[in-house]
Amino acid sequence: MLWTIVLILIILWALGFGIGGLGNIIHILLVVALIVFILQIVRGRRG
Repeated sequence: MLWTIVLILIILWALGFGIGGLGNIIHILLVVALIVFILQIVRGRRG
């Protein structure tokens, strides 16, 4: 499951380079989503 999400994020990130202006917004959203996802994993293991 985790590898599937990572693969989807990488594909979307790569597609962002071809979009141009929208690519910057997509990259920012993907980074934010990845940070939130990692924080939930870390908090879930601690809790």
